[in-house]
Amino acid sequence: VQLQASGGGLVQAGGSLRLSCVASGRTFSRYGMGWFRQTPGKEREFVATINYSGGSTDYADSVKGRFTISRDNAKNTVYLQSNSLKPEDTAVYYCAGRTRQTMGVRPYEYDYWGQGTLVTVSS
Repeated sequence: VQLQASGGGLVQAGGSLRLSCVASGRTFSRYGMGWFRQTPGKEREFVATINYSGGSTDYADSVKGRFTISRDNAKNTVYLQSNSLKPEDTAVYYCAGRTRQTMGVRPYEYDYWGQGTLVTVSS
C-alpha cells in the first residue's frame, strides 16, 4: 500500500486547509487511518484517527473542535479538514494506515506512511 498526501501550504492564522491522502490498492476500506504531524526536533504527534468505515473518529485535544477527519472508501481517500488554524499547527503532516479496522493513536500502531505535506500557519 502506498499513501500520497497533499493539500499543505501557507495559510494565515484563522484560515483553513483540507489535506488529502490517497491510497493505492484495493484494501483501503479495511484499514484504520490516521493523521500525525511533526516539527523539527520533536517526536511525531497524533492528530486524528478514523476507523475503517468512518463511523468512529478520535482527535488530539489540541485540535478537537477545529479539525475533522473523514474518508471516502470509494475514492481510497482520507481527509483532514483543518479550520481555525494556529501558528502552533505548523508542521509536516503525515497520513498513515494500519492493517486493522480500528483506530490508532500511536505511530507504532501503523504499518504504512505517506511522504508528508507541509502546513505553515503565519501569525
